[in-house]
Amino acid sequence: MNRIGLIVGAALLVLIIAASTLFIVDQRQLAVVYALGEIKEVIAEPGLKVKMPPPFQNVVFLDKRIQTLDSPETRPIFTAEKKSLVIDWLIKWRIAEPRQFIRNNGTDLRNLESRLSPVVQAAFNEEITKRDVRAVLSGERDKIMQDVRNRLADEAKAFGIEIVDVRIKRVDFVADITDSVYRRMESERKQVANQLRSQGIADAEKIRADADRQREVIIAEAYRDAQKIKGEGDSKASALYADAFGRDPQFAQFYRSLEAYRSSFRSKSDVMVVDSNSEFFKAMRSSGATAPAAPAAPAARGR
Repeated sequence: MNRIGLIVGAALLVLIIAASTLFIVDQRQLAVVYALGEIKEVIAEPGLKVKMPPPFQNVVFLDKRIQTLDSPETRPIFTAEKKSLVIDWLIKWRIAEPRQFIRNNGTDLRNLESRLSPVVQAAFNEEITKRDVRAVLSGERDKIMQDVRNRLADEAKAFGIEIVDVRIKRVDFVADITDSVYRRMESERKQVANQLRSQGIADAEKIRADADRQREVIIAEAYRDAQKIKGEGDSKASALYADAFGRDPQFAQFYRSLEAYRSSFRSKSDVMVVDSNSEFFKAMRSSGATAPAAPAAPAARGR
């Protein structure tokens, strides 16, 4: 029994020692092998690896994926014309030299981020202070990010990392300047709106005046044409009257007498004092075929 126990114990010891010499490197990680406190090997290839058991060798894993560092609490940056801006940025980085990275930052990524943030902020400060607000907001935004990336390239080597990308997320004025900018923008928009309204009123008056002018021209031309047509009608009517009266003069005289009576006795309230034997009533007294001459207008008329 004692021999069996010893064999089992020895087997377990061998298994434990063997297990401590094996480790797996994930494809997302870097394995740093330490030998008595010193870096002996950096393994980047994934798979099952072998090392000496502790305390002779130990393994530390680092994330080799691309990391993101966002800007911490933002501070105002002054432009070339002394305008204060707030810049939100981010950078993408990854470990390029594991040995250098561990020497400067240890194995905790947070140590690097706390040291790298002031460096990035200083690079942005240097680039922003050389440009005006318009260039920062739109004109040279891409160039600013590229220049900051170039500045960080040398700094990143000291940290054992590689800067993959630099981005500006947001550019804004500080609160008091933002209010004044909004007020100025509102004033400019109101000015443009007033100009458009004035231009619209002027155009409306112009269109209205042109329409009135065209209306007067159309009315005048219509009146002219109407008078022309009326004159032509009166001319034709006179010709027809003359032709008809020329065929029967006696009827013509009788018809004119009737027209004179119609004009004289148009209203029932009219009163005429005239001799019944006057020429005016000659047509009424005539009983023969001979029609009297056209009566003259009465000498006196009263109501």
